[in-house]
Parts: sequence; C-alpha cells; structure tokens
Amino acid sequence: MELRGKQKRYLRSQAHHLQPIFQIGKGGLNSAMIVQINEALEKRELIKVNLLQNTDEIAEEVAASLKKEINCDIVQIIGRVLVLFKPSSKEKYQKISNEVKAI
Repeated sequence: MELRGKQKRYLRSQAHHLQPIFQIGKGGLNSAMIVQINEALEKRELIKVNLLQNTDEIAEEVAASLKKEINCDIVQIIGRVLVLFKPSSKEKYQKISNEVKAI
C-alpha cells in the first residue's frame, strides 16, 4: 500500500508522541532484529526505530532494507529516527490502518 500525502501526515502526527522501541547500534541491522520489528509492526502498526551514534548504518539504507524485507511503509526519516507503518493482518490490531484507509 503506497501512502498518499494526507495519510503520511496523519501517521506523522500519530507517531509524534511515540518513543523509539528499537535501537540499531554497533551490530547493525540483522535478521533477528528484522523479525522483531516485523512482529512489533504486526501488533502496533506504527513504530519508531532509532539509530544510535555508534552504528555505521545510514538511516536511508536501513529504511530501504526494511521496506524490502518486511514490506512496510517508511512514513518519515528525521536524522537517525525512522517512523515505520505496516497494516496489521489481524483485525483486532487494525486501529491505525482503519483510520488511514478512511483518509
């Protein structure tokens, strides 16, 4: 699902108050972390990922690899913080994605 401008704006406003729940550090982005991010997106639909100072990863490259691996949408990249969105496949977790569809 490709997000339109209004949908991205809504998701950015929802993500503003969120704290990053994943931090990518010296070890970089690995397959275990990708699985965990995917599981978190399944439950929450909207999360923030923080890249720590000691990582060699670049935010845009991490965003591109996450988009390719878990098929999520990149809502926003600010400095070292990524905002990711993926509609949940379970109906009981689809609160945010139903709001996005309505926009």
